[in-house]
Amino acid sequence: MLGLGGMILSVEIVRGFKQEIREKIRGFSGDLQIVKFDLNNSYENSPFSADSNFVKKARANPMISRVMPFATKPGIIKANNEIEGVVLKGVDKSYDWSFFKNNMVAGNTLDFTDSVESKKQIMISQLTANRLKLKVGDKILMYFVQEPLRRRPFTIRGIYTTSIDDVDKAYVIGDLSLISRLNNWNPDEIGGYEIKINDFDRLSEANEAVDNILPAKLKSYTIIDNYPTIFEWMNLLDGNTKVVLVLMIIVAVINMISALLIMILERTAMIGILKAMGANNWTIQKVFLYNAFYMIGLGLLLGNIFGVGLGLLQYQTHFFKLDQASYYMNFIPIQFSWMDILLLNTGTFLICLLVMTGPSTLVTKITPVKAIRFK
Repeated sequence: MLGLGGMILSVEIVRGFKQEIREKIRGFSGDLQIVKFDLNNSYENSPFSADSNFVKKARANPMISRVMPFATKPGIIKANNEIEGVVLKGVDKSYDWSFFKNNMVAGNTLDFTDSVESKKQIMISQLTANRLKLKVGDKILMYFVQEPLRRRPFTIRGIYTTSIDDVDKAYVIGDLSLISRLNNWNPDEIGGYEIKINDFDRLSEANEAVDNILPAKLKSYTIIDNYPTIFEWMNLLDGNTKVVLVLMIIVAVINMISALLIMILERTAMIGILKAMGANNWTIQKVFLYNAFYMIGLGLLLGNIFGVGLGLLQYQTHFFKLDQASYYMNFIPIQFSWMDILLLNTGTFLICLLVMTGPSTLVTKITPVKAIRFK
């Protein structure tokens, strides 16, 4: 029971971790980013003219759900006698705000109804707001280091949190047209495209499809390319899960073998009597295997109640908490996969039943005379 329950919880938690973290990164930066093909590795994008033909072809692909222009520009926020280096990420009215709406701490997303007012709005992370002691509605100055030095006043429109330090420490959200104006770009120039796909499992396939329609001057990067450290860490979780599963199986097998051996030793006299009455070894073995089958089935039933039940409790209540600074979230996430639960049950049952055949052969070593005398 404990072994299977532990395995179910391990798989549920790891799936939940990977899903939550992946969706946070996807929500912020998309699945693919299209930028100019050059040697620029800075936070400030190299501009290129928006390509409506590429956008049309990309949107026609059923794997792709959104294509959104963006640009980034580093700057320094000054507020309350404090300064903070950040990267302004500029977006336009076509941007998908669903992620930010689900992760807003206070305020609202940018309002592009008035193109003049939208250039004065900014969204910052909860981490940046805490460091600079800011709240929604506060006025700040942001400096852009260029020739000549530019500074712009902003009003904080909203405060969000992704719980991912790489994002929350670095980025603030503003109007794409402001960045274009600061950089003296042409009206049709942008820093890149963010692309969201419908199925993350088809990321490589979608990236290949985008590469095939990209103009020669552009290059695509996947979310895994942009955040390699986080995805490598998530891959390590899979390795940890395999170790836990193996250990749990070993413990369950040892317990089942011990239980079966004890049953055989306790029933030594019965085995002798059955043999004296003409029962063969396999007939007697089946008696103990049927009993082991009952024990395994009961353990599987209780293990499922324990593992799935505790998982459902955590899924509904988020009762067990985590340190958000270390784990990117403040609760233990759970994601159910009934196929994983079915495979765990099937695998555990077959392995335990298979290893039972070994100890059950002890029946063949017991002779009727010694067994009856043992009683």
